[in-house]
Amino acid sequence: MTASTTSVTGAIGAIGAISVISVIGIGEDGLDGLNPAAVALIEAAEILVGGARHLAKIPPGAARRLDWSAGFDATLDILDAHQDRRIVVLASGDPLQFGVGATLIRRFGGERVFVWPAPGAVSLTCARMGWSVPDITVVTIHGRAIENLHLHLVPNARLVVLARDGDSAHEVAKLLHGKGFGPSPMTVLERIGGAGEQRLTGVAESWSHGRTADLATLAIECVAGPHAKPWSRLAGLADAAYEHDGQLTKREVRAVTLARLAPLPGETLWDIGAGAGSVAIEWMRTDPGCRAVAVERDPQRAARIARNAANLGVGALNVVIDDADTALTNMSGSPDAVFVGGGLSVPGLLERAWARVKPGGRLVANAVTIEGGAQLAALKHRHGGDLVQIAIAREDTRSKAQTVFQPLRTVTQYLAFKPVREKP
Repeated sequence: MTASTTSVTGAIGAIGAISVISVIGIGEDGLDGLNPAAVALIEAAEILVGGARHLAKIPPGAARRLDWSAGFDATLDILDAHQDRRIVVLASGDPLQFGVGATLIRRFGGERVFVWPAPGAVSLTCARMGWSVPDITVVTIHGRAIENLHLHLVPNARLVVLARDGDSAHEVAKLLHGKGFGPSPMTVLERIGGAGEQRLTGVAESWSHGRTADLATLAIECVAGPHAKPWSRLAGLADAAYEHDGQLTKREVRAVTLARLAPLPGETLWDIGAGAGSVAIEWMRTDPGCRAVAVERDPQRAARIARNAANLGVGALNVVIDDADTALTNMSGSPDAVFVGGGLSVPGLLERAWARVKPGGRLVANAVTIEGGAQLAALKHRHGGDLVQIAIAREDTRSKAQTVFQPLRTVTQYLAFKPVREKP
């Protein structure tokens, strides 16, 4: 037995001892780009899983082959029923970079899944462009809304975009031009890492290439034109950033509200009586891991919330069309934070909102009437917390001769953190 054979056999034994499923990243160069130990795992597999493109790169063998045509859940059920077999799953490049690796780990547990990554589209694109990987932002529009790009359109940003299909480059160029980033240079790398790799270059506003290969990655250097309106990720976007009918938490109050809600990565907010959705949207814009549910009973306003979310790059916002009371009863889970911006006149609404906050989470509620403020004071008496009043005055632009200020409605704001253990 040669040293090479020994190392391969040892790798298989070590992996088999700690894992049931081996997830192997494979590039456009197929088996030629893989470590010998990874090739040995594929050759020894009893069940081989992958997309049609991946499986086509593997010569015929004794393994039972499964693609994902039956759906992820159905295929994972088959794997679940055969965990005593040698299972290998093929994935593109790095299986944990928008790949199937995370799905398998969630299903079977990290201790039962061994991931063997290969250079993926992101690292290969950066290598071709001469970009530092930590200095770029990765956005996938493969199976996700292209409007998610809106969140990342700021001057000098470098974006690596994982394409959906051959029309993606044209659609992205059109989006950039429409958002005022038409001068942005674009590079399309087709079939990156394989023998058929091709590069197409141009500028978004004059992009003239036809349909590209379906397997493509876009590299974009964001350059703002004179009409670009990039939005900050900090709370308190201009009111003009939103389509609304007057039901909007005003900019200054919104900034204070988000500061008090204090979103952390991975947390979930319920925005009750969302109006234009501004609080939920700015919550999600703080971090890609933040999630939010916007509850709005008026269907027209709910549709407006969805448009605002897409326009500001957080199209994953969950918009629920329901009245606040019913939604608080029927929605599942326990959010990290609840914001009540409307509906305080509904009896018992604040208590129901408080009941849904997870232990250690927080509730923020705003009121503009004396009656609403009284309810917040009563809630403070029962659960603690603190109250503040926010008084804002804006310059009255109707006055030409002198500078005068027009006060906005004073807002009473309540904040309370729910104890990890409630008092009996």
